[in-house]
Amino acid sequence: MWNGYVNNDDRALLKVIKYSSPTSAGAECIDPDCSWVEQCFHLFVFDKRAPIVFTLETYGVKNIVGIPFGYRGFFEKGLKEMPLSRGLVENINLNGGSFLGVSRGGAKTSEIVDSIQARRIDMLFVLGGNGTHAGANAIHEVCRKRNLKLSVVAVPKTIDNDILLMDKTFGFDTAVEEAQRAINSAYIEARSAYHGIGLAKLMGRSSGFIAMHASLSSGQVDVCLIPEVPFTLDGEFGVLRHLEHLLKSKGFCVVCVAEAAGQDLLQKSGATDASGNVIFSDIGVHMQQKIKTHFKDIGVPADVKYIDPTYMVRACRANASDAILCTVLGQNAVHGAFAGFSGITSCICNTHYVYLPITEVITASKRVNPNSRMWHRCLTSTGQLDFHSPAIVTA
Repeated sequence: MWNGYVNNDDRALLKVIKYSSPTSAGAECIDPDCSWVEQCFHLFVFDKRAPIVFTLETYGVKNIVGIPFGYRGFFEKGLKEMPLSRGLVENINLNGGSFLGVSRGGAKTSEIVDSIQARRIDMLFVLGGNGTHAGANAIHEVCRKRNLKLSVVAVPKTIDNDILLMDKTFGFDTAVEEAQRAINSAYIEARSAYHGIGLAKLMGRSSGFIAMHASLSSGQVDVCLIPEVPFTLDGEFGVLRHLEHLLKSKGFCVVCVAEAAGQDLLQKSGATDASGNVIFSDIGVHMQQKIKTHFKDIGVPADVKYIDPTYMVRACRANASDAILCTVLGQNAVHGAFAGFSGITSCICNTHYVYLPITEVITASKRVNPNSRMWHRCLTSTGQLDFHSPAIVTA
């Protein structure tokens, strides 16, 4: 007998390991009191047929449209919705970027819902990161207040992998794979130069997942710097002193830094983008100049090779891992909408495909845990030190 459907009472545990103590390696408290109450979420139907448009057609939906340039497409004059069909979208996975386009900022939520009502939309599928999820939840709440029969389902799509409770988000694996190429270029340039120092800056707005995973997977990085772990550049225990040691011991070195790392060392611009996100000062350029100045001051030749791939790590075709993840998440977003869910996101949690309430994943950004096994594996790979001065205690 084929068991193809999920019982309403089936759940996926958030943690599969029952830790005996909060101090066990890898243990994390799941509530403020560390009560170790098990958390679980809805499992959902797994179907191997097609992503969102394909699966909607499988359900018999005839009128499927794409809204151009994100939420802006609901209110910007001149932007028209795009009819979608299997024939139109079947090969878009072969290209990078967004078929419908992206934008930042937007109108008031009430105006977006007005547009949704006017278009007589029954199901809204929203793809994006933390900000997009917050917008989807706001739309869901306004629809509830208006008693609208609209299902709002999100799909996590961000290379930063920084959405709470999720194993990974669509785009992350591809970004890590592409980031490795930048690291490898920095390695080749540094190794080829006398006292070469390769410096690669990678994307990661509020988290260091790309930098950590790319460093760990490449095996070529000597220093990995992420926003979750503070560091100092100067002084006896600073990064620059460690680079001196690396040049003496091996003749060259490679540094990988996440774009949000070391912001406490820089002058804050105070500027924000259209979505209200803080625009970071450039840690890559700052480190490049600091390294050059430091080695010039101590009379040691150093050839700094700075590589900033920026959007190259996300402007590329999805790899096989991301293509599969995207397909399954898209399929199940449709299944969730047809099951009557709204205000949910279709994601992978603890290796299982589940539905999470959007409210649960937008309370904060997921960040690298400095005490996690993965970060310590990265430290083992790089062999780097704790770039902090020891605490000075005075009587």
